[in-house]
This record gives sequence, structure tokens and C-alpha cells, in this order.
Amino acid sequence: MSSAVWAVVPAAGRGTRFGGPTPKQYLQAGGQLVLAHTLAALLGNPAVAGVVVAIAEDDADWPGWAALGDKPVISCIGGASRAQSVLAGLLSLPESVRADDFVLVHDAARPNLRQSDLSRLLEVGRADPVGAILAAPVRDTLKRAGDDGAIDASEPRERLWRAFTPQMFRRHQLVRALQQASAAGVEVTDEAMAMERLGLRPLLVECAEDNFKITTPADLARFEFELSRRA
Repeated sequence: MSSAVWAVVPAAGRGTRFGGPTPKQYLQAGGQLVLAHTLAALLGNPAVAGVVVAIAEDDADWPGWAALGDKPVISCIGGASRAQSVLAGLLSLPESVRADDFVLVHDAARPNLRQSDLSRLLEVGRADPVGAILAAPVRDTLKRAGDDGAIDASEPRERLWRAFTPQMFRRHQLVRALQQASAAGVEVTDEAMAMERLGLRPLLVECAEDNFKITTPADLARFEFELSRRA
């Protein structure tokens, strides 16, 4: 297994929950695109060799990057769902990425990834036969709602985690997992869910809570605040 890994970034979504004409990955934060911050966080790690970005077929906002810094950036056409875009990205990786090499998958609108968390994921994940994901334990009290909007019950939060990205798996295993989920008509919401369907058990690697995904305008404001703290 090679020491370097490639990353796949699904960026074909429109971000309908955010609102507005521009997909959230192409919004500005601190003078750069959100996607630029995301790719910089990935490519800033010495172990990451390059990245494949899956974009929409009619994407007029893609800047056309072929490299960032001294590392290659490849673009491909994604699909209608996250899983389809990830699969397209996996199939567009260079031939140098072997079937049993680990590959990272990271959200396009999750730009506040800490290098220490990414390094820890790489360290733990590459030592496991399946792989690993970044995640955080659930710390809030959970309530189950009834149809009328009132509380039916409190749910135990022990052993519950919030799944973040990057998620890291072997290329051929993840391709197979996504293809099988698609064939079964199952829409997986992250890569680990596809792997779980095969009976595989990825590791959970705890990361900082500020590895958040930009979903609303408030999230974008939070990221801009995080950037101001770095200055």
C-alpha cells in the first residue's frame, strides 16, 4: 500500500437548504471560495497526493483548477445524488491509485477541517482493514417526537456519534459498496452507511466539533468567524 492517498470531493449538489442561486461550495468566505478552503485543508496534508472533484454537468461556477499548490486537481461529472458523485469520483482517480489503496471522501462544504484531525484519521484508518471516519459523540439529550410535535420519549445518547468527513476506505471496497447500495435502491447518506451494508465496521475517530458542514447562512457566518480567528 502506498503512503500517499487521494481524496474525492462530491461537489455536484445545489445546496437547496442554503437557498440562493449559487451553490454553497462556491460562496465567498475570507476572500476565497468555500471549496478552495476545503481543498486547501485536504491538500495541505503531506499524505494527500491529489483530489478529484465531482461537479455538476452544467456547472458554470467551477474555476477550472488543474492544480492547487503543487498537487493535481482532477474534475469529473458527478451524479444526481451524493453517492453517484462519489462513485464517479472514485472511477476517475488516476491509474496509480490501486484497488486496495485508501481514498478519502470529504464534503465540499466542510471547509474547517483541522490538520490534526486529518492526520489522526490517516493514522488510525490506514492501520485498519476497513477504514475509519471522523465523528463526534452526541452530547445533547435526544428527544423522540410524536406526530403532534410533542415529546414521546427521551432517547439514550450513549454510543451515538455524529458522522463527519473525511471518511476513508479502500477504493475497491467503497466502489463495490456504493454500487451494491444503488442496485438495491438504497440511498446512502454517507460512505460508511454503504460499507455497513456489506457487514463491515469502520472505526470512529473523534474530531473537533468545529469540523462542521455549511448548510445554512448561519454556518457560513460561523466559518467566516473561524477564519477571522486564524488571522
